Parts: sequence; C-alpha cells; structure tokens
Amino acid sequence: LIFLPFLLFVPLLIKLTSPGPAYFRQTRIGKGGKPFEMLKFRTMHVDAPKYSVSPKPHDDPRLTRIGRLLRRSSVDELPQLFNVLRGDMSVVGPRPEMPFIVDRYDAIIRQRLTVKPGMTGLWQISHAREEDIHENVDFDLYYVENASITMDLVIVLLTVFSVLRDDKALVDYLS
Repeated sequence: LIFLPFLLFVPLLIKLTSPGPAYFRQTRIGKGGKPFEMLKFRTMHVDAPKYSVSPKPHDDPRLTRIGRLLRRSSVDELPQLFNVLRGDMSVVGPRPEMPFIVDRYDAIIRQRLTVKPGMTGLWQISHAREEDIHENVDFDLYYVENASITMDLVIVLLTVFSVLRDDKALVDYLS
C-alpha cells in the first residue's frame, strides 16, 4: 500500500514524457535456472537494445530524462513487487541476471541460482554498487551461504536508508 501511489503515478509520468510503454519486461533467470519475465518501469528509450549491460553514466543517451530519475531513486524497481507476489522473486536475494550473462556462469557462480533472486541484496547496499553486478558475485555467494531472516531485515533497512540518502537523483534529473 505504501508504494501504490508510485505504482499508479509513475506509469502516467513515463507515458507523458516518452513515447512507448510504461513498463519494461525482460526475461531473467531465476531459482534453479528457470526463466521468468521481470517487470520494471521503463527508463530507456523504446529503441534501446533490450538485452545489453545497464547504463552507468547519468548522461547515457539510452536513458530518458525521467528514466535517469527513476534509476537513481530505484523507483524503476518497484514493479518487481508483482514478481515477488507471483513467486518468481523474493524481496532479498541475488539480482536476477539476463540469460546471456547466466550462460557464461561457471559452477561456482551458478550457486547464485540456488535461491530466488531478489529486488535488493548485499551487492545493492555495498560500495561495489558502482560496478557491474555480474563482476561482483562474491556478495551473492556470501548471501546464498549465510541467508537468514535477520540478514534479510538488515538488507531491507539498509536499502531503504541508501535510497533515501541518495540526493543525486533529482540533481541528475534536472541536469
């Protein structure tokens, strides 16, 4: 219920500021290597490649103006609550990856697939957040080996604090 205003208002904002659908759907790999359709708010222009690495710089031309704000504030991730309700994802866990990245996993990295992927996780609250997730699997492997309710609660709280203290989102949008 807390996120309901965002789930209603953001799609309208996306539609008013950029042609194309408000939601972005992409096949990701979940627990046990099972593919599922992940849902996000669309942050890139419609003609941007659907399967490529995520944009890093705030001025990446693939991002829409509102998309920059949604990414920096992590609001683009909120539709994944529907993935959680469907049972494809958990609130906390390793981030789900795209099939072409999972195809390159070795036996050790495949351990990420032994738990449901999450909306947030250790990597998201770490200093390594600025680097590509598939380059930092140690956080996910640690989570897989040490998952607990207490760890999940701490990760959720730290995620909330991390999102709330990031004051660069609005600055990026206005620039």
